[in-house]
Amino acid sequence: MTVELLQPTDVAGGTYSLALVGMLGTAVLLFLGTGWVSRQWKLPVALAGLVALIAAAFYLEAREAWAAAQHLPVIYRYIDWLVTVPIQVLTLYFFIAAVARPPVGLFWRLLVVAVVMILARYMGEVGFMHPTLGFLIGIVGWLYILGEVCFGKLGEINSKSASETVQTGFFWLRLVVTVGWAIYPLCYFIASFAGGIDDAALSIVYNLADFVNRILFALIVLYAALRESVSTR
Repeated sequence: MTVELLQPTDVAGGTYSLALVGMLGTAVLLFLGTGWVSRQWKLPVALAGLVALIAAAFYLEAREAWAAAQHLPVIYRYIDWLVTVPIQVLTLYFFIAAVARPPVGLFWRLLVVAVVMILARYMGEVGFMHPTLGFLIGIVGWLYILGEVCFGKLGEINSKSASETVQTGFFWLRLVVTVGWAIYPLCYFIASFAGGIDDAALSIVYNLADFVNRILFALIVLYAALRESVSTR
């Protein structure tokens, strides 16, 4: 078996390795963290760790593909997103469920919308549907998720929470979903409607963005869970 080595000037390839190490470290930390937090916080912490672990598996495979061809087909990222984005959305649900139980119907709506959002973007980007339609469905799905976490039932429960730690943690999680996740439709728009983007530049942007969208997201969940667990003991 031949192992492709990264070249010293391959900055994009280096970001794949950097993200791989970061995701593995985050996954280990979060899984260890499930033993440090109280019972109601174990599930959101474990889900955040699962996202990091799946992302690490993606980066391991993607790094090899990049080193071999200096190109990463979009199917790699969409397979990863199709699994991890719904889990992250449900992490938000269970983060709030640690202090008050949201409606079960909201669980299923968030899950379905997250899956449809990713599938629509994929189908639009590879030509299975019109790129504009895929872009618009993706935007609507993202806005629906933002609406639920900011102004819907999740946001309402958070605003009524007596815990300042939960409110602060959820504020930062919403900020990640609002600002950090904006990179995905932006890159989609550039790739589909604005003349495209260089593969290396796109890889660097996506890989570094994951330090916010996945690693920072996970650390916020763990930090809030630890603070709440200590305060209730």
